[in-house]
Amino acid sequence: MKVAVTYPPLRSEKGYPTLGQNRQFQWFNNPSYLYPVVPASAATLLKNDGFDVIWKDAIAEEMSWENYCKWFEREKPELAAIETKTPVIKQHWKTVSYLKALSPGTEFVLMGDHVTALPKESLVECPKLDYIITGGDYDFALLKLAKYLRDGSEAPKGIWFRDNGAIRGSNEFEMIKDLDDLPFVDRDLTKWRLYKEYNFKGFPYTYIMSGRDCPWHKCAFCSWTTLYPNFRVRSTENVLDEIGMLIEKYGVKEIFDDTGTFPTGKWLERFCDGMIQRGYNEEVLFSCNMRFDYITPERAKLMKKAGFRLLKLGLESANQETLDRLNKGMNVDQILSGCKAAKEAGLVVHLTMMVGHPWESKEQALRTLKLAKKLMISGDADVLQATVLIPYPGTPLYKEALENGWFRIDPKDYERYDMREPVLKTPMRPEEVMRICDRIYTDIFLDPRYILNRLIGIRDAEDVRFVLKGARAVLGHIKDFRGI
Repeated sequence: MKVAVTYPPLRSEKGYPTLGQNRQFQWFNNPSYLYPVVPASAATLLKNDGFDVIWKDAIAEEMSWENYCKWFEREKPELAAIETKTPVIKQHWKTVSYLKALSPGTEFVLMGDHVTALPKESLVECPKLDYIITGGDYDFALLKLAKYLRDGSEAPKGIWFRDNGAIRGSNEFEMIKDLDDLPFVDRDLTKWRLYKEYNFKGFPYTYIMSGRDCPWHKCAFCSWTTLYPNFRVRSTENVLDEIGMLIEKYGVKEIFDDTGTFPTGKWLERFCDGMIQRGYNEEVLFSCNMRFDYITPERAKLMKKAGFRLLKLGLESANQETLDRLNKGMNVDQILSGCKAAKEAGLVVHLTMMVGHPWESKEQALRTLKLAKKLMISGDADVLQATVLIPYPGTPLYKEALENGWFRIDPKDYERYDMREPVLKTPMRPEEVMRICDRIYTDIFLDPRYILNRLIGIRDAEDVRFVLKGARAVLGHIKDFRGI
């Protein structure tokens, strides 16, 4: 049985899409393709079970729609699985309908956070669609679905389908009990070298996931809370073994762990000790998502010694009311102390902030910008990303927005959830929200003090290459700057 795990081309004049395994969706001015670990795990599981697996990421391959359609018509897979997100779900409905005409024998399945939140919707809006997989373990679920179609074995829980014209299904999806049971991702099958992001310093680089979702698991805006009701983590030995394989087999020089938040506590201590004892800290750089309140001076020093390079941290807002309403579970003092501890240990700090909260005034939004600038100019942070708050279906924020009438657009205008504009009403005008996002480029990245900090931090040729990549990304954004 031939199974395609595929990302069809996304057609837009807005730029390059970042879709696979991302809690948000954006169009970037420069290509930035995240390696989708869970779909890659699905392809690996299918191959190991004897399926004829095709990995076709037309986005990362920068493949035209015409060539993709020719490829699909030639291959005619019996099952095609597509990961989707809210801003492109309508494109995927049209894509499935078009491809079904080219290959009537193909059965199509959509998976991801949007269809987990609203599974019946896609089957209603796209009559040519065959299945929806709910939940975040769609590697495990896709394998079970394929075995059901091939062998007549038990169907997975949490799928939606058509039954004599009726739509049936359940959101009571299964979750993998022990993530150590999963094989290491087949990087050759899934063309790992296609994927690139400007934040990496070491080359070649790739992604892993030590856990699924986040130990905090309460942020009101996070779409991954829809996919992963519980936080699960692999054993430290299992993760270390994969890192060793990536170093030995592929010569990987940097790894980003895309777990929602990297495990902490005793797990983190064992992991760091293992990196040091095995000597991996001398072979590979390691970066991850982290929370400010998890960073203590002692823990930051241990992480640096273990080979950690960059921590990606969600600042979100400088206003305590907003942090509380988002269920971040932290305070502004923890943001400051976490940044300071990380930087004093020699780690790179990547901050993300959000603008467009329905309850925030312009003054409050500018307070967040001011805090971010303070951290960046002082050298307590290195990289900053500003995004617009988006209430993805399935999140507590989406439910609250519907209940309170916060939407300034039709909530079904999914294509407008792409961070090019606020979709929620705020005390500010929409253009003011976007201007504050843009001001990180003029107010911070072009500030001579920030530029000096970056230049002082250059230690070798790799640093030069990394700074130049960042500069190109900044200039790409400034090119579209809307003015103040």
